[in-house]
Amino acid sequence: METALTRLVGVRHPLVQTGMGWVAGPRLVSATANAGALGILASATMTVEQLGQAVKEVKSRTDAPFGVNLRADAGDARDRVRIIIDEGVKVASFALAPSKELIAELKDAGVVVIPSIGARRHAEKVAAWGADAVLVQGGEGGGHTGEVATTVLLPQVVDAVDIPVVAAGGFHDGRGLVAALAYGAAGVAMGTRFLLTSDSTVPDAVKAKYLAATVKDVTVTTAVDGLPHRMLRSELVESLERSGRTRALAQAVLRAASFKKLSGLTWSQMVRDGLAMKHGKSLSWGQVLLAANTPMLLKASMVDGRTDLGVMASGQVAGLIEDLPSCAELVARVMSEAEAALAELHALHALPSPG
Repeated sequence: METALTRLVGVRHPLVQTGMGWVAGPRLVSATANAGALGILASATMTVEQLGQAVKEVKSRTDAPFGVNLRADAGDARDRVRIIIDEGVKVASFALAPSKELIAELKDAGVVVIPSIGARRHAEKVAAWGADAVLVQGGEGGGHTGEVATTVLLPQVVDAVDIPVVAAGGFHDGRGLVAALAYGAAGVAMGTRFLLTSDSTVPDAVKAKYLAATVKDVTVTTAVDGLPHRMLRSELVESLERSGRTRALAQAVLRAASFKKLSGLTWSQMVRDGLAMKHGKSLSWGQVLLAANTPMLLKASMVDGRTDLGVMASGQVAGLIEDLPSCAELVARVMSEAEAALAELHALHALPSPG
């Protein structure tokens, strides 16, 4: 299936595996790329050196195009951009809007720039700055999310910009892909669906919790870092929601100390990163620290399997997913389902008029 997305980035199928921290590592990204979709390597939970090694590992596993996701506001963003350029990575995606200058630098080097956005005005801004495409996530998506559903936000963005739009939030099958294409999107991005594959390195016990979840078990909470965060409901989430500010601050300091040791960041850098995530919101110091060390809460679950100590970011589609296919099986299935759905629509169109 050829769309503006497949032509732009050189993949066979208009499907994107999102850059999930601690999840989208070399194994998952290369398996996605080899299946003909666009895999995005998550770099926010890596040091610059680890990112360089991860990019080289992906390149050793596949010759297909792939991307790297990074935070535009990170202090070492320029170093990460240099790796993307030097290693010939095809796509740079951003969780926060990159500057006009950064977009230009990447484009001059032949890198396709695809920022993730959650509002029409943000899409208009990065499009005016030269972004090649945008990934628009509706409120159904996992992790930090907005309040507007994909079915409302997607057509707004499609009508507002003249660059390819990738739809995210609520997608897991071929029917969803066809629906997104009907809205005018050039493809869909999926996070939770790729997390729940046999190629994902997330511990099996954690995957089992996702598979057991119903739609009602996926919640949006501000208790973790003060920002709306969609994740599986758990004892930790409920505990954070019950905690007063003093207890929450104490917990945040302990977790922040662990993340500081792991990441090599200083306390001032961690507070700066936490403040950068406020987006104008009024956060307590506990929430600022939690915002800075949310990666540790994700690592506890996604790497260590300690769901009692960590959080599990999740899209609402977790309540609809029941199996763990390989990336190759998943991509083939989604495209087969999409072709069947298109054939059914074509058959409806071909029916004779009554009378």
